[in-house]
Amino acid sequence: MATVGGNRNGVHRASNLRTSSSFKSKLPPANVRRSSPASIGGVAESVSGRVRVAVRLRPRNAEEQVADADFADCVELQPELKRLKLRKNNWDSDTFEFDEVLTEFASQKRVYEVVAKPVVESVLDGYNGTVMAYGQTGTGKTYTLGRLGDEDTSARGIMVRSMEDILANISPETDSISVSYLQLYMETIQDLLYPANDNISIVEDQRTGDVSLPGATVLEIRDQQSFVELLRLGEAHRFAANTRLNTESSRSHALLMVQVKKSVPGGVDFPQESQNHSSLVGNLRPPMIRKGKLIVVDLAGSERIHKSGSEGHMLEEAKSINLSLSALGKCINALAENSSHVPVRDSKLTRLLKDSFGGTSRTSLIVTVGPSPRHRAETASTIMFGQRAMKVENMLKIKEEFDYKSLSKRLEMEIDKLIAENERQQKVYENEIERIRLEAQKRVAEAERSYVEVLEEEKTKCQMDYMESIKKLEEKWTFNQQKHAFNGENQAYAGGEEAAELKRLLQNEIRLRKAAEEENHFLKNQLLKFSKELESGNANGFSIQEVLEEEGLQKKKLEEEVRVLRSQLAQQSIEANQSRSYPERGNSGNPLLGIDSLTPLNDLRSRDGNNGERASIANLHEQVGLHKILSLLESEDANVRIHAVKVVANLAAEEANQEKIVEAGGLTSLLMLLRTYEDETIRRIAAGAIANLAMNEANQELIMAQGGICLLAMTAGDAEDPQTLRMVAGAIANLCGNDKLQTRLRSEGGIKALLGMVRCRHPDVLSQVARGIANFAKCESRASTQGTRDGRSLLIEDGALPWIVQNANNEASLIRRHVELALCHLAQHEVNAKEMISGGALWELVRISRDCSREDIRALARRTLTTSSTFQAEMRRLRIEV
Repeated sequence: MATVGGNRNGVHRASNLRTSSSFKSKLPPANVRRSSPASIGGVAESVSGRVRVAVRLRPRNAEEQVADADFADCVELQPELKRLKLRKNNWDSDTFEFDEVLTEFASQKRVYEVVAKPVVESVLDGYNGTVMAYGQTGTGKTYTLGRLGDEDTSARGIMVRSMEDILANISPETDSISVSYLQLYMETIQDLLYPANDNISIVEDQRTGDVSLPGATVLEIRDQQSFVELLRLGEAHRFAANTRLNTESSRSHALLMVQVKKSVPGGVDFPQESQNHSSLVGNLRPPMIRKGKLIVVDLAGSERIHKSGSEGHMLEEAKSINLSLSALGKCINALAENSSHVPVRDSKLTRLLKDSFGGTSRTSLIVTVGPSPRHRAETASTIMFGQRAMKVENMLKIKEEFDYKSLSKRLEMEIDKLIAENERQQKVYENEIERIRLEAQKRVAEAERSYVEVLEEEKTKCQMDYMESIKKLEEKWTFNQQKHAFNGENQAYAGGEEAAELKRLLQNEIRLRKAAEEENHFLKNQLLKFSKELESGNANGFSIQEVLEEEGLQKKKLEEEVRVLRSQLAQQSIEANQSRSYPERGNSGNPLLGIDSLTPLNDLRSRDGNNGERASIANLHEQVGLHKILSLLESEDANVRIHAVKVVANLAAEEANQEKIVEAGGLTSLLMLLRTYEDETIRRIAAGAIANLAMNEANQELIMAQGGICLLAMTAGDAEDPQTLRMVAGAIANLCGNDKLQTRLRSEGGIKALLGMVRCRHPDVLSQVARGIANFAKCESRASTQGTRDGRSLLIEDGALPWIVQNANNEASLIRRHVELALCHLAQHEVNAKEMISGGALWELVRISRDCSREDIRALARRTLTTSSTFQAEMRRLRIEV
């Protein structure tokens, strides 16, 4: 609310306001002399007519009754004297005279009769007429002009009442009415009856100076109801906004253009053009047609930015409105002062109203003002605008022309002659065409025969070349088959030799281990014997101590040899399986196993060869034993530990092995590796193995039960290697797809860890993060649909929405697809809609519903937007259509 100014009434002084006397313009008499027949389509003699101005006072609204309760109105009306007093202060005021002064109690009917009815009567007599409302925003311009009066017929505005009078004074059989409804928005003329037509150009006749809009929609009107429906349709498309001064402030100038064609009995004779037609044409007396055009202009309200509170796009609208109104004021000033130059081309508004001020139109202007002393400056500006407009003189001209139907009768006989002559020429033309057609058919047949022969030759040649190519390819394929078979036998033979070598090494290791155990048993017996001798007092105690030390050293050597043999056995096992794998075979199964190009983990996958003779890495745990492989995870040798965890990770990629690994304690060992080891390679491969196990729903609950999500979150926070982060993100993403673990996953930091990994901008990591968010959103959507969950999304509570919106149009198709799916699932729950709108997700949903490459996601987005009441309301406000 604006604060009160320096004096008591809170208004600015306007020392330059002056009073102005008024005089009334008179309508030319109905029997004014018409022009001669030579002026068909032209205008009759001109009659002077001044712009008539009326002022209407709006009553105080609820806000003004409270805010200005202690202040008197700044406007005092004297309707019997047709005067208005504008108070400067409590003891001084300025007085102005107008053609009509309408109080706040004036009815809509009286406003129409004193302002618009004389103009409507002039339009029915063949003159152009303009009714325009000007004033500050919120003073009742649209109420005066465009009120439809659906609920209260007495509230009908000038537009509706004008059409009622026009329809009552025309004949539907001989007369016609056409309507266009436009708006001038941001210096662009837009069609309110057909919004797609949003850039209509102004065309000015260089000869007559008349302004027209050939691109505007023009509709015929037959009854009052159809006209009201057109007004309702136009008002629905007009731009409006909520400001401090008006809850529904018009942001554009609206122009209703009504073209009236009315037949007038009488007229003049046609001139006789030839003696042959004189008897038929000379007696015709066609009716005259009077063409009148009524323009009703609802100007957007002038406003001061600090009072209306406009900002952003509304600020630009306000600037455009004030500029166009300023241009109109300059033109009226120039006309009132009889200036040699009138700046009509400064604005499209002044170009459209060129005929209304200083032209040939009969114009009535109603200026609307408010009583509030806070807006005295705006009220004074509006009053001065009306005073200057009263000085503008128009030259009224009537427009008459012959009826085109009557003119057509003059030409009917000539047309009959031309039709007969045309028929004769048409017959000659058809005969010539037939001759040319037959000749062309003959030539085409000859060309077809020659082309058929050439095509047959080409076809035969192509068939021969095709058969020759097939033969060569078959020979090459046979040769390659033989070559592959030979290579397969060699590799199988090499694999058999390596397997035999492994068995031999394993037997040696077992034999050495037995020997070590026997030696250890022997040493224990010797120790027991020496201990007894020592107790019996034997003096050789010093030599016994030396023997014990020597035996201890020997035992350490044996243990070291056993550890080396185990390491060699594991290395030989891995290399043997690598040699039996196809080198050209790519990664398959779970994509998380592709740790990087430097690790042999990719080559330890299960593979099926073309000849069915390639051994799988699954055979390793059958030959060596799964328990023994898992025991190597605790080896002190780093290389042995790394190779062992790689083997377990690849075994976990096969669904058949997962249950065995979990039962043997493999999951516990992998989680222990994440907890105790800081080696990046071990943590990366262990996270990949856990991710593989997390693909099984039963394993997911075990992982959560053993604190796996906390360990994964801790690893995500410490790791910097993109491949390690990719493994951790993949494991969490798999856990996100379990409906039962949603709340616990979030409470143990799973979502925070997932979002924290976006700090690594590697596309593989972002892809796994997007997949996890999509899985989590899908589970939430399913739970909301089933009624097992309500409230905001946990993803939105943890701050995932900005990242989702930012990456909804990511260049990487895999990331974009997951994020688009997550957005659609989040939008299905109505409670998330408001936050998604404020976060910019609505525009992304609209884009997905139109441009997404996948039909299922596109359909899901479209269905979500059409079923959500919140989204529907926002799209209607923004005028978005899906």
